[in-house]
Amino acid sequence: MSAHDWPHDPDGEQGSEGRRKYGHAVLVKKVDEEEDFPLRAGDYREEFGDHPVRLDADTVVSVDDIFEHIDDDAEFEDIVAFHKAVGETMRANDYWTYEGADAFTRTRG
Repeated sequence: MSAHDWPHDPDGEQGSEGRRKYGHAVLVKKVDEEEDFPLRAGDYREEFGDHPVRLDADTVVSVDDIFEHIDDDAEFEDIVAFHKAVGETMRANDYWTYEGADAFTRTRG
């Protein structure tokens, strides 16, 4: 998809908030912890599938690209279950770009 095909700007307030939020954070901000759970993966995918998810400064994919690796019948009981499933899927399918603090620090010894 080109930038012109998205239903909204990947870097606008509906997307990555001007590149302040990436990947997992973009997916999680679409749900309400109090009202949306339990949540069926297929329902999330149906509602947000064509939405952009900025993974890093150069890469934007759709929610559908990420959720194609999660069974539509999977149900997330709460936001923690959603976080875990999305994180595992993103890591397993090369959509996870954050290496963690350890990748940026050295241990003095």
